Amino acid sequence: MRSWPAPRVPRLPGRGTLPRVHDTATGALVEVGTTDAASLYVCGITPYDATHLGHAATYLAFDTLHRLWLDAGATVTFVENTTDVDDPLLERAAATGEPWRELAARETQAFRDDMITLGILPPAHYVAVTEVVDEIAAAVASLLARGAAYRLGGDVYFDGASATSAPGSAGLWRLGDVSGLDRAEMLALSAERGGDPERPGKRDPLDPVLWRGARDGEPSWPSVIGAGRPGWHIECSVIARRAGLPLSVVGGGRDLTFPHHEYSAGHTAALDRVHYARAYVHAGLVSYAGQKMSKSLGNLVLVSPLVDAGHEPAAIRLALLAGHYRWDREWTDAVLATAERRLARWRATPLGVGDAGVTELRAILAEDLDTPGAIAFLDAAPWTRGLAEAVDALLGIRL
Repeated sequence: MRSWPAPRVPRLPGRGTLPRVHDTATGALVEVGTTDAASLYVCGITPYDATHLGHAATYLAFDTLHRLWLDAGATVTFVENTTDVDDPLLERAAATGEPWRELAARETQAFRDDMITLGILPPAHYVAVTEVVDEIAAAVASLLARGAAYRLGGDVYFDGASATSAPGSAGLWRLGDVSGLDRAEMLALSAERGGDPERPGKRDPLDPVLWRGARDGEPSWPSVIGAGRPGWHIECSVIARRAGLPLSVVGGGRDLTFPHHEYSAGHTAALDRVHYARAYVHAGLVSYAGQKMSKSLGNLVLVSPLVDAGHEPAAIRLALLAGHYRWDREWTDAVLATAERRLARWRATPLGVGDAGVTELRAILAEDLDTPGAIAFLDAAPWTRGLAEAVDALLGIRL
């Protein structure tokens, strides 16, 4: 699938520092990537609505990581998916009467447009689930053959208990390794986030679906395991292979930690007999009017209407960077107004010659993508031409 054009990123003198980020699985700050290469997989959207600021904050966090790797000299392989067939999309299409493929294509293009607007670096591989159905079905067939999956009616489920002891996969993953949750917490979140723990006949209520057998009124594809469509977690396990395994970082919003990243890691361990990632990095959630942004609550703040109303993309970007990527944050008009005033003040600051401040900015950002710390430094620092270039290269804000 087509990605989007890359913005210009200035090359800075010397090399930056490899970033350290918070790994959810260990709770520690870990250095990720090398000065030669780094790989990143970020879970993409289900394209049934426009990009809201929660999405934007997440993709901006990993854009910052991408930029720091480039500044450190690494060749970055960035992969992102779009889940262009899934229950929420099908439900929206049914409610509006729009064909689901047309809805997915339109909203995917809207997402691309918003990423261009915000200056987000594009993935090298931008992959739609519908493009890789055969590849996913083959992976599920392999899991069945290895005893790490089982059939229930026309569906196929991951056998989490068997997968942990399958030949070659022992020690690579056990349930809870990524999220650190206890079983009661997992059961509650499984029911809330697309699982079916109450379904009779499952070997474990937490086992996730790998392949959903064909049902009347739903899209399906013929495959080596029967007609149907992919489950959620196996999609990312298969698509992420394009970046090479194990990945330097798997990223997404914090609400993807369980079950999505937990089970994508389990699928990869059972399927490819390697760790899914060296670090699992999760962004906090953005709320509006006191609640997490969601279509169901009707409290979305969308990128494109903000731009249409005359707010500069650089100011929107700066407003989101003012909160640490791991923080839960509240979006308000005042947050954006503060960013607009800050941007105007920075642009009005006279620039000295040289590169003073660049080393300090690099060091601040390398410590868990500390954009609030970087902004505080920039508010107080004497500005140079080199520092202005670094703000463009590392924060994506052109002055």
